[in-house]
Order: sequence, then C-alpha cells, then structure tokens
Amino acid sequence: MSLKLPLPPFPHLQNEDGDWHSLHEAVPEALEQGSVTAMTVFFPLDTARLRLQVDEKRKSKTTHMVLLEIIKEEGLLAPYRGLFPVISSLCCSNFVYFYTFNSLKAVWVKGQRATTGKDLVVGFVAGVVNVLLTTPLWVVNTRLKLQGAKFRNEDIVPTNYKGIVDAFHQIIRDEGILALWNGTFPSLLLVFNPAIQFMFYEGLKRQLLKKRMKLSSLDVFIIGAVAKAIATTVTYPLQTIQSILRFGRHRLNPENRTLGSLRNVLYLLHQRVRRFGIMGLYKGLEAKLLQTVLTAALMFLVYEKLTAATFTVMGLKSVHRP
Repeated sequence: MSLKLPLPPFPHLQNEDGDWHSLHEAVPEALEQGSVTAMTVFFPLDTARLRLQVDEKRKSKTTHMVLLEIIKEEGLLAPYRGLFPVISSLCCSNFVYFYTFNSLKAVWVKGQRATTGKDLVVGFVAGVVNVLLTTPLWVVNTRLKLQGAKFRNEDIVPTNYKGIVDAFHQIIRDEGILALWNGTFPSLLLVFNPAIQFMFYEGLKRQLLKKRMKLSSLDVFIIGAVAKAIATTVTYPLQTIQSILRFGRHRLNPENRTLGSLRNVLYLLHQRVRRFGIMGLYKGLEAKLLQTVLTAALMFLVYEKLTAATFTVMGLKSVHRP
C-alpha cells in the first residue's frame, strides 16, 4: 500500500532575493501529512477492498453494500479496524521512501540539472529499498486489520494478536522470520506502478496540448487521476496476490499448510482464475479506484491550499520561467 501520488507540475517560486525554489522543497512534510489524512478519511474503502481480495467466497458487491454488511455483522467501527497500525506503517514507509529518494538524488544529481528520467530511476530504487525494509510492517498491519472479520471462506485460519508487537512475536514463532516478508515479490513488481502512471500521464498531456496552449490546474488533476486509475487497473491483480500473501492465513489443500511464501504466487494466480475467472483477480477494484480518485482529489486540494499558504508565509510569488 502506498499513497505517494505523483503531484501536478509545481509552479516555480521566487523569493525576495531572487532565489528559485520548487514547491516540492517548500512543503514536502505537509504533503506527507496529506497522505496520512487521505488514508484516514478513506480508510473504510481500503477495508472493503481488502475483504474482497482476501475472502474469495465473499460475493463481489458494490463497495457501499460490502461496508454495510461489515457494519451489520461486526459493528459500526469495524471499517476502521487496524487504522493505527496502517497509519504507523504509512508514516514509516513515507519516511523511508523520501529519505532514500532525497539521499540518492543528492548523491547522483549533485550539481547537475535534475531530469524526469533521473527522478524515475531514483524513485524506482527508493521504492525497492522501501519494500524490502517496510514489508514486515505491512504484513503485520494486514493481519491486524483482518483480525475478527467474519469471513465467508472456511479455509482461512483466524488470528489472535494482542497488538503490533505480539503479532511480530507470533508470526516469527509460528511461521518463521521470513514470513514477515510475505508478498515481497509482487510488491517489488508494483514499484513499476508510478512509471506506468507517468507513461499514461505524459501521453494524455501530449494529446491535450495538441488542442490548447497550456493546461489548467483542473486539466492536470483530471489527466493525473485518469492515469492513476489506468495504472491501478493494470497492476490490480498483483495487488490482490500481494494482499493474500501478506495475510497468509489461507490453508493449502491437500496438505492443509498455511499459505505465505513467494513460491505460491503463480499457484494463487492460477487458482484464482480457474475458480472465479479473470474477474476474480479484480474483486475490490471499485473500492480501490474510489479510494485512488478521492485521495488524488484530496491531495490536489491540499496542494492548492499549501501553495497559497506558502506564497503568503514565505513571501514567494508565482512566476513562469521563459
């Protein structure tokens, strides 16, 4: 799970001394807070998405119907179960990603002009480092989020964790330390998601620029949201497998072993398609797309507000380079 959404092209900023700045440099911490806010506000959508991905026998209904079922069966606060572990993991993940990204960029670019290509490469490497370091957190919070759920699938083994630390302890004790890295392979493949999004974003932008001289903020938001939706749809089967592996509480027939290793990725894909057809890999996509688009809208709103606030507080004015 990641909310590092590519933001619209930032205006150049100039202070009273004539020094050039980018809004990326002016408000990164606030934008990270925006991703946490977005996750909190739209957390029930992520709950619905995860339930449909992991619980094969839950019928694929509309998002609001799934949420109503969860509330009816498990209580009003059930859609927010596991919020704290997820927010904690998101903050750690954002820190690792941005710290790695900025450190690598400082070493590689160092006095040279930054380019989109370099940013994509550095972003990819930072994404890989982030996956390898934070996957254990996402494995634990996935299980805590699903603990106490009313599953339709009787093959799912229930958990009984008392908290984050106890979850780590029980997973290492019962499944081995490598179980904390369940889902790493699809997570590494999903690092390409931003590149796919950027490819579609640039393609749509070129098409629009053929018809008009420049793009408005609304144009940028719309093509960004469309590009993100396309990238999400293309990679969603991998996200489904990632969630199942992180949860790791399904039994493998006929040995009745717990599923939770990377060698089962192809098995999961085959089984899912064989039993439910190709659409079985897309259960929960509606909730994911809703979360993605609404998050993008919220982040865009945060961006606009922070731009105005930065101009006021830092004494900057928006200008355009020739």
